[in-house]
Amino acid sequence: MTAAVNDREKTAIRLLNSSSRNSYDPLLDIDWDAEVPDDKAYMPYERVSLYGTKLWGEMSEEQRRELSKHEIASIASTGLWFAIILIQMLARYAYHQDPLDPHTHYALTEIGDETRHVVMFAKAISRMGVPAYRPPALVFQLARIYKAAARGPVLFAPVLVAEEVTDRIQRAIMNDESMQPLIRMVNRIHVVEEARHVRFAREEIARQMAGQNAVEKLINTTVAAVVSAFVVSVLISPKVYEAVGLDPRRAVREARRNPHYRQTRRWLGEKIMSFLDEQGMITWNAKPIYRLVSLV
Repeated sequence: MTAAVNDREKTAIRLLNSSSRNSYDPLLDIDWDAEVPDDKAYMPYERVSLYGTKLWGEMSEEQRRELSKHEIASIASTGLWFAIILIQMLARYAYHQDPLDPHTHYALTEIGDETRHVVMFAKAISRMGVPAYRPPALVFQLARIYKAAARGPVLFAPVLVAEEVTDRIQRAIMNDESMQPLIRMVNRIHVVEEARHVRFAREEIARQMAGQNAVEKLINTTVAAVVSAFVVSVLISPKVYEAVGLDPRRAVREARRNPHYRQTRRWLGEKIMSFLDEQGMITWNAKPIYRLVSLV
């Protein structure tokens, strides 16, 4: 037991040291007044929800660029919303921990990171000149219950799904020089800092799942899958289609039936689903839920 605690503290100290060396202030480290070129996409077209559909073939190049802008804004809006949820959960988590423990110190440090990320995403959405896309009212209200009650794997698994799914698309954008420079910089900062958060959450899941009995495992894997499915399902708001002049009903229908977009979702969730499977969280009860949103 002592060895496990020591390993946990060593990880926390390492992450704290990394935070002190590799942290950004988006208010200072991003040139928010820089030009936003009119001829660059905001995310790779092959990751846009309508790519490959009949409707996509009917769209102008300008509409395609605009849709890429609104979809990345929707993803950023979801990340912003979930980061605020995470801030509240981490504060409650730290409340129950030893304030002298480096592990607690890192949880508090992550709150600071997430606070800056919320501001960064909000400024990026504003700079793009598009609205913040909020989740549906039902999901928004259900999140109140989740953030108040989540403990253990139910806290950390959906957080990992949200972080690693968005991390996958952000890495694709930041490494593509044909994308908008502003979005590439925002994503680069987020990827660097989220790598620490992912490590923290992964180790917590591994530690907590090791002590689960059968009933706890059934409950935790089911709830974690449901929350993760909700997060993935609201990444792209249906309102993005209307914003670029498309028939929203037709666009939603084609996006849902689009095999290419289902493949994109599996690509987004590839790494995190593999990890959760290794930790015994892709179970008979959870797998059908993840399949509903094409994560497996």
